[in-house]
Amino acid sequence: MSVLLFGVSHRSAPVSVLEQLSTGEPDQAKIIDQLLQSGVVTEAMILSTCNRVEVYAVVDAFHGGLSAIGQVLADHSGLAMGDLTKHAYVRYSEAAVEHLFSVASGLDSAVVGEQQVLGQVRRAYANAEANRTVGRVLHDLSQRALAVGKRVHSETCIDAAGGSVVSVALHVAAERLYRPELGPSYTALAGRTATVIGAGSMGALTGAHLVRAGIGHVNVVNRSMPRAQRLAANLSEQGIGTRAMTLDQLTEALSGSDLVVSCTGAVRPVVTLADVHHALAAGQRDEPAEPMVFCDLGMPRDIDPAVAGLPGVSVVDMDRVQREPSARAAAADAEAARRIVAAEVAAYLASQRVAEVTPTVTALRQRAAEVVAAELMRLDNRLPGLDVTHREEVVRTVRRVVDKLLHAPTVRVKQLAGAPGANTYAEALRELFELDPQAVDAVAASEIAVPTTESDA
Repeated sequence: MSVLLFGVSHRSAPVSVLEQLSTGEPDQAKIIDQLLQSGVVTEAMILSTCNRVEVYAVVDAFHGGLSAIGQVLADHSGLAMGDLTKHAYVRYSEAAVEHLFSVASGLDSAVVGEQQVLGQVRRAYANAEANRTVGRVLHDLSQRALAVGKRVHSETCIDAAGGSVVSVALHVAAERLYRPELGPSYTALAGRTATVIGAGSMGALTGAHLVRAGIGHVNVVNRSMPRAQRLAANLSEQGIGTRAMTLDQLTEALSGSDLVVSCTGAVRPVVTLADVHHALAAGQRDEPAEPMVFCDLGMPRDIDPAVAGLPGVSVVDMDRVQREPSARAAAADAEAARRIVAAEVAAYLASQRVAEVTPTVTALRQRAAEVVAAELMRLDNRLPGLDVTHREEVVRTVRRVVDKLLHAPTVRVKQLAGAPGANTYAEALRELFELDPQAVDAVAASEIAVPTTESDA
């Protein structure tokens, strides 16, 4: 059996699709229950955040598991299967392991390196464990993913990577808004009006940086008003004038802004050439004295590239940000994190291959013990008057012979299990020693133990 991942995230779908797929904990329990009833899924857990909905499942067959998961999510969300699969991604076996490790490390987040997702993975596992929907496979995978995430954050400076993107972009923007005629004490962003488009993790991070820069007022623009209001309220508590707005009010927000930072999860531009043209006209700006700077932090772009051609407008995009030395340093931390993830994936897969062989080795030793016991019983029947001391010596001798004969093949098969093809070696053992597959499965089942969930501390 292998791990199958079926997911939709900010990288593959617009916010509207993510909102339809979003699930609370009661719904997650129902979805998992439906998956387990399908007969092709034996373990399952759901990771649901504002930026992703991912189902991790242990399946007997790839296509059967994929069909079951897709149908259940389509039924839950109300999306047509074709619309769902258009935005979905699938990972299987080793690729699923690598993806979860990357997610837990913050490498797949909208804000690279953010730590919140590590707690979300922990919560997803805890919920599944509480509902008894994880067995040995997902338990081991989840625990290792949490450990990998902690290692990445402790051994690299990836936590600062996402923040550096925002800080670098705002630094470049401040340089373009700077007016030297106002003197050396002038702070480019102090007292200015900014518009933040997108109220997710990156939007919140941008807001925090703007507060520290002394911004005067922030318009928070988002597709859904409730999320815009939450971010605006948070900034307002820090003493900043704010206004929550929807995308329908984008032109109004832009018209009075000196700085615009866009960081949505949209798959196409949300700020068009017409939007900016109308905003400039409405604002009646003095182009030389009052430039307007756009920071496009979206991947893909949030702002139509043609906007950069408008008079009095400057655009700072990700290409420009990544050329900065501080951004390159953050990229180096991300690369270091990826190397850790790759090493951990290799170690995990090797350990799993060993774990797959272990039940066969254990079953072989149990079979040997049964043969020894049967032969000793036969000895007792043939020599009932055998002296106790002599019998004990015979017992020790027989057991030593069996142990020595089994030592080399069992040690060697465990060594070979760390490399690809481990199951082939296990099958060879089962064939050579005529082991009952049911006996091996029974050993494996007895070894499945799911410890209590790791503390959030």
